[in-house]
Amino acid sequence: MHKLLTTSALALSIASMLALPASATPYRQEIANNMRHCDGNSGPAIKVTVSGIRSASGTVRVQSYRATQAEWLTKGRWINRIEAPARNGTMAFCVPLPAAGTYGIAVRHDVNDNGKTDIRTDGGAMSNNPSINIFNLGKPSYKRVGVDVGGGVTPITITMRYM
Repeated sequence: MHKLLTTSALALSIASMLALPASATPYRQEIANNMRHCDGNSGPAIKVTVSGIRSASGTVRVQSYRATQAEWLTKGRWINRIEAPARNGTMAFCVPLPAAGTYGIAVRHDVNDNGKTDIRTDGGAMSNNPSINIFNLGKPSYKRVGVDVGGGVTPITITMRYM
């Protein structure tokens, strides 16, 4: 009987490991902007400096995605989201990531804090500062925004764009 329980427990343990791989990405994590995570070598993370913020009104939102065709800017497939009251000029964010890999960062400045994208007033930007135009409808290729992140902290600078 003891051997049967041990075998059953082992089988259950193996089944649970197969059901959720260690590298599984947690999605839709709303986190605080903890800059200490980007101090030293506590990565993987991206230290995002956002420049060109036009005003101190509203909220700045930073979201991380895997830079893949299936996940980049796909609804509900963001990994971490940080929201903070906007400050005029430059803001810094530390975005921890689940593992080394290639990621994209999307930034939005909701100037009037209504939770909607108002094209005429709100700002937006993405990692690697790709051009955004009518032909790509604000969704440049995941290849253009991808940032390779190793086991440490990768610094990037993103410049906000407004109409």
